[in-house]
Amino acid sequence: MNRCPYCREEVREVRLTPSRSGKDGRREVRRGLIYMLLGAVIHYFAGGYSALTLPYPLNPLVTTYLSPAVFLGGLGLCLYGIYLRMRS
Repeated sequence: MNRCPYCREEVREVRLTPSRSGKDGRREVRRGLIYMLLGAVIHYFAGGYSALTLPYPLNPLVTTYLSPAVFLGGLGLCLYGIYLRMRS
């Protein structure tokens, strides 16, 4: 027990356990996997690989740059989450 420096009353010591709210990487891995899935779905439908035809034509930049960028961004986020999990 400690004493208060002002009133000299006994004060109990409080110990806090470390919280698990820090970044352990699970959220980043899940978010990365969802971005990778989103990029794959965009590429599948915009690239014309499905039997479904879109009612309006899409710019080829969508399949050339957008969907690979979303997929690779998700892959990077997933790898970052794995790194955080290994570090903790």
